[in-house]
Amino acid sequence: MFDHAYSNYMEHAYPADELMPLTCRGRVRGQEPSRGDVDDALGKFSLTLIDTLDTLVVLNKTKEFEEAVKKVITDVNLDNDIVVSVFETNIRVLGGLLGGHSVAIMLKEKGEYMQWYNGELLHMAKELGYKLLPAFNTTSGLPYPRVNLKFGVRHPEARTGTETDTCTACAGTLILEFAALSRFTGTSIFEEYARKALDFIWEKRQRSSNLVGVTINIHTGDWVRKDSGVGAGIDSYYEYLLKAYVLLGDDSFLERFNTHYDAIMRYISQPPLLLDVHIHKPMLNARTWMDSLLAFFPGLQVLKGDIRPAIETHEMLYQVIKKHNFLPEAFTTDFRVHWAQHPLRPEFAESTYFLYKATGDPYYLEVGKTLIENLNKYARVPCGFAAMKDVRTGSHEDRMDSFFLAEMFKYLYLLFADKEDMIFDIEDYIFTTEAHLLPLWLSTTNQTISKKNTTTEYTELDDSNFDWTCPNTQILFPNDPMFAQSIREPLKNVVDKSCPRGISRAEESLGSGPKPPLRARDFMASNPEHLEILKKMGVSLIHLKDGRVQLVQHAVQAASSLDAEDGLRFMQEMIELSSQQQKEQQLPPRAVQIVSHPFFGRVVLTAGPAQFGMDLSKHKAGTRGFVATIKPYNGCSEITNPEAVKEKIALMQRGQCMFAEKARNIQKAGAIGGIVIDDNEGSSSDTAPLFQMAGDGKNTDDITIPMLFLFNKEGNIILDAIREYEAVEVLLSDKAKDRDLEMENMDQKLTENDSHKQNAEEAASGSQDVGAASEEPEEGGESSDVADPGSLSPANADSASVPISHQDSYVPGTEEAGAPEPACTSGDNQPQEQQTETESNSKVNWDNKVTPMESILADWNEDIEAFEMMEKDEL
Repeated sequence: MFDHAYSNYMEHAYPADELMPLTCRGRVRGQEPSRGDVDDALGKFSLTLIDTLDTLVVLNKTKEFEEAVKKVITDVNLDNDIVVSVFETNIRVLGGLLGGHSVAIMLKEKGEYMQWYNGELLHMAKELGYKLLPAFNTTSGLPYPRVNLKFGVRHPEARTGTETDTCTACAGTLILEFAALSRFTGTSIFEEYARKALDFIWEKRQRSSNLVGVTINIHTGDWVRKDSGVGAGIDSYYEYLLKAYVLLGDDSFLERFNTHYDAIMRYISQPPLLLDVHIHKPMLNARTWMDSLLAFFPGLQVLKGDIRPAIETHEMLYQVIKKHNFLPEAFTTDFRVHWAQHPLRPEFAESTYFLYKATGDPYYLEVGKTLIENLNKYARVPCGFAAMKDVRTGSHEDRMDSFFLAEMFKYLYLLFADKEDMIFDIEDYIFTTEAHLLPLWLSTTNQTISKKNTTTEYTELDDSNFDWTCPNTQILFPNDPMFAQSIREPLKNVVDKSCPRGISRAEESLGSGPKPPLRARDFMASNPEHLEILKKMGVSLIHLKDGRVQLVQHAVQAASSLDAEDGLRFMQEMIELSSQQQKEQQLPPRAVQIVSHPFFGRVVLTAGPAQFGMDLSKHKAGTRGFVATIKPYNGCSEITNPEAVKEKIALMQRGQCMFAEKARNIQKAGAIGGIVIDDNEGSSSDTAPLFQMAGDGKNTDDITIPMLFLFNKEGNIILDAIREYEAVEVLLSDKAKDRDLEMENMDQKLTENDSHKQNAEEAASGSQDVGAASEEPEEGGESSDVADPGSLSPANADSASVPISHQDSYVPGTEEAGAPEPACTSGDNQPQEQQTETESNSKVNWDNKVTPMESILADWNEDIEAFEMMEKDEL
């Protein structure tokens, strides 16, 4: 797997910073559409190669390492006029150079390889260290978040230095690399600057809770974002406090870590969850979702010696992975997808490795096997491994970050490696946050004399947190082999059994006592019992001509004043639901999967859905066929090459007419589906919100074929494939299909049995959220308007009305696609025939959109201010 990723980077991308595995080329900053802060890691310094250096040695590829070091020395230029992230450049490039130097001198001492090496990587690391130092030119000692490699900060040509804020991890994840650089070179300034930044963060911690916030003002030290957790924005600050003690032997780092750790376990840890809190009100949760970066924390707990919570959190994360194949970038406390991307992050593999090292439990080898199988099955593409754009659909992003090679394969290899597989003793090194290797003998080399932090505010803390030595691995794990299993067992089904709905109303009504009031989220317009309850509450239904139902309340018609109150609350909930869904005028993302040679289903593109034509979520087999470009390419008039289009999936360009008109024209020509490709050069689902095609304002029931929308970049992947391979076959579906079972034989078609099997596997999957759907009108008249959902104004002082759709109200089951889930619906106790009818005829949905009500209601009680701030956060 490593060879596949590394060789494709070297063949198709080097000397670029990263490989783009879908388009088989390098990502060069400035030549691709900007991805915002994500691009701050790229500095035109062959990032992936530097980040991968010590991984080559861990995997016993010493010849390749020697060649790679020579390439870095001769080819890499660090003096570029480019603005980069101080944090990313430190952990990936400076750490990569130091890790490469560490293993190079080890190999040289062994006498077989690297005999020519004379510290060239260390010289480059020192040069880079000096280029990062201008960022520390602040009164606080906290570094600016960005620096220009050539001009520093606050220089007229630097284009940076005006920032006021940085994240805690950005300023607090420097000590390992900077101290190592100082101790390797004897130049103390680097360690001094990193210590000063750490000291400042420690002094600015919230004194009553001993927690730190996510974002801090680099000039004043004020907390800009006062939420605190162990994930994005803070994660590696805690990691580096403990590891700085291990590497440097300074007790003050352990004192600080233990103080923070005590606060984490008091406030943030809610086993098996780790939830953000407010630093001033640590008993108050700041959000109801977790981000994937916290997956490193069980590994850190192992390093500290706190094994039980590490096992618990790791098992919870593993269950989420088994449900979605990968860990989503963020997921809710009831394990729904919050952010659906997965950029092949290694943190979970890291924790799996540490847990296996501590316990020797073969269970963690099974976990590693699952990770490997999922990577090969869902992420491997012809030119490398592609990040997941959406774990629910299986669609890909044209992205393979350098940390995938630097960390993922290192931890997975070490997880399975026997001692004889290693050419050196890994125990002699400590891992940085980017998994680079720094030798432990640095603790006694060129020690920097520094003033010890004499803060003594450690009263009222649990004494068990103050073990002043590294934990003995002999006593980490009790001799009882059932110990870990007894911790994991209760968590085995925690993800699958967790349902946003909880107990169904039907089940509650079976208990003794009065029935609970009808909630808007549970209402079904076809349920006679619900209609009777509405009548008691003074709420009546009016059927509108467009198929929707309008609810109107007259309080004076309620059976009692209490029923009138229930009716008013019910109407308010309905208005909230309707309002929320108007903001989310969107359908789930769809997938275009290239299934012909040489792709065999391994390339999956994120596609925008259409509000008309075949609903792919209801046709689990999808539509499979060869693609053909139509004439005229815009599809706005009768197709002149119907013989080429018949029984094929038509490719056409966006613009000049309505989407529905294009669909009718290709359907008339005999096409079995259509893909509209954006005409905006360079547009990509990486950088633009997913586009949804609307109808033309007329009845579109005559359109029966599926239609999907691809941005320009994704569309060009298909067009390039046609140019190279001529016959290109694709599958249009709601999510990518199992390529191992279905795709390896390019002539094999989806049979009826396959379809039946997929239906059974995916019966529990419902609708998925997509990013904000674009609904602006097209140039030349193509429109994305949606029907007005109706006004929500009350009729008079004692009445209110809200229009809802009568046709599709509620889709049972949770919203994510993935592994089979238990049905958590109010129809659980119905006969099968009745439940099927309920699902097809009485789902509540505004304007025929299919969005489960739970997904809208789940975050109602969220702290809105904190939530909005975190939505802007870059993981």
